[in-house]
Amino acid sequence: MNPAVWLIGAGPGDPELLTLKAVKALGRADVVLVDDLVDPRILQYCPRARIVRVGKRGGCRSTPQAFIQRLMLRYARQGLRVARLKGGDPCIFGRGGEEARWLDERGVSCEVINGITAGLAAATAVGIPLTHRGLATGVTLVTAHTQDGGMPDWSALARGGTTLVVYMGVARLQDMRAELLAAGMDAGTPVAMIENASLPGQRDCASTVAAMARDADAFRLRSPAVLVIGQVAACRMFAAPEVPAFPEHDLRRSA
Repeated sequence: MNPAVWLIGAGPGDPELLTLKAVKALGRADVVLVDDLVDPRILQYCPRARIVRVGKRGGCRSTPQAFIQRLMLRYARQGLRVARLKGGDPCIFGRGGEEARWLDERGVSCEVINGITAGLAAATAVGIPLTHRGLATGVTLVTAHTQDGGMPDWSALARGGTTLVVYMGVARLQDMRAELLAAGMDAGTPVAMIENASLPGQRDCASTVAAMARDADAFRLRSPAVLVIGQVAACRMFAAPEVPAFPEHDLRRSA
């Protein structure tokens, strides 16, 4: 397959978590449309491409989605190989499905290259297994930032019995706390809050459902951050290692 557009997941930040397929596609791209949450070190793998920054971050001024789609279409129709580079995975809260369908409806071929989603990487980075026999037999990935500005059905999520991994929830911690407690979730249910997962500035804070808003405020939790809610949040596989800085990332030398 020789797609006109690649929708590429850059993973949570650490360049070493890129897939080989992503590195190869970036090396072939003529134009790369880059989201805000993509670590700048990843751009070393697209040295021949024109870099177009199309940032989208909650609470900040963002590039309109319709404009990004028109850019991809324009470059593709010019015969250029286009890479749309997103943090995490394109199809987990990354609008990859919307973009792929939109391009397909206009006759533009597209390929999705998966990336490690932030929820998985954040949990593992601090030693949390998202599933664990006797504690959690499933995982629910949920965003607290919906398209219409509403809230997920926290009552249904609280009753589900799975580990909850919450994206884009920092600004709504107080509402989440109230909804989960009202739904009957135990106030002492463990919560882990992980900021800048896999990056040198990674930090995490252990809390509970009852105390998470207060603890996050004291910790000065900032986006991007992931919340892990459930019994596994207190089940650490190992002491979380210090996240190193890698100023000299070059996967090409180690391939």
